Parts: sequence; structure tokens; C-alpha cells
Amino acid sequence: MFTGLVEGKGKIKSKRITPDGARLVISSSFKELELGESISINGACHTVVEILSGGFAVDTMNETLKHTNLGSLVVNDEVNLERAMKASSRFGGHIVTGHIDGCAKLISKRQEGISYVYKFEFPDKYIVQKGSICINGVSLTISGVGNNFFEVSLIPHTLKSTNLLDLKVGELVNIENDILAKYVEKLCGKNSTIDEILLKECGFNV
Repeated sequence: MFTGLVEGKGKIKSKRITPDGARLVISSSFKELELGESISINGACHTVVEILSGGFAVDTMNETLKHTNLGSLVVNDEVNLERAMKASSRFGGHIVTGHIDGCAKLISKRQEGISYVYKFEFPDKYIVQKGSICINGVSLTISGVGNNFFEVSLIPHTLKSTNLLDLKVGELVNIENDILAKYVEKLCGKNSTIDEILLKECGFNV
């Protein structure tokens, strides 16, 4: 499990495509990496399969290449990195599994005060105002929602610390929706006993 708080950035040092997927070599300043540990690359969970001088290698399956922006990345492209959360760590972001739901396209960005507002084209099924979303592995708060789009506001620290700073209009980012929204949808399915009356009885304003 991850938190969406990016620990550092790396670069694609090599990308070897095979019929079964790809072997990615990523530069990294991380110390004490271990074989088999989980690491988030642009929000997608991977397993470290080789530790190298100044970096590490992962194997990426075709399913991941198909449903994330990792398939289109080339050598020297920058990626966001986060190691799996320790049980003793502060929970500063939100629950992030590293399982990407799809890609969203940046359609505009504008400056508002100290922040930049990024607008993405993406279906809004699980997206709510002030809810959480993970973009390229970055935990963010949704600041605007519309028909098939949403917006997030990025402070200078987040931009400087992640690859979202250099994101260009038209480029794709990896999206992971809030896992809690998916569980709520499952619980509130057609066979669920949870309804508006029950929620009101439990004190919710619906």
C-alpha cells in the first residue's frame, strides 16, 4: 500500500520490450532497496527484481503497459517514485493501492495565486468535489468537477517535487480513483440493504 506522497523522481534509463511485457531500468537515489519489495512508478505498483548501481529494475506486464502511461514512456522520461508505506509511518496522503484505473488527458492548466489548476479529461464516476485522487502516483484533492472532467490545484512544492511540473497539455497521466468509493459502490449495489432511509437513520444527510 502507498500514500500518494512521492518520495523522489527517477528516469527511465532503459526499456527492453519483450512479447510478455517490458524490463524497465529506473534511476533512483533510494538507499536500502531490497529485492521483491514494492515500489510505485507513476502510481503503478511494481516489484523490484534487480538492484543496480544508482537504480533498480522492474518487470512490467503487458496489461500494465496497456492501461498506464508507462507504455508510451521512453528513455530519459521522468517518473514519480514511492516505496511501500511502513506500518510505523505517518499517513499523510490517502489510501493508494498502486492499481491504475486508466489514463486521463491534461486539457488545460492555469495559474491561480500561488497554485496551478490542472484540468483533466476523465469520466467522473468516482470523482467528487474535495475527494481524493491519485495522479501519476501523487495524492491530490479534487478542486473542480464537471461533465467528463475534473480539476486539481497544485502548490509549488508539489510541482517541484513531482513530474507534474513539466506535464504538457495533451499528455496522459495515470489515474487511481479512491478505493473507498469503489467499496461504497459495491456495498450499495442492487442487492444491498443500504438505502437512503437507512443512511438518514444513521445520521447522514442525504
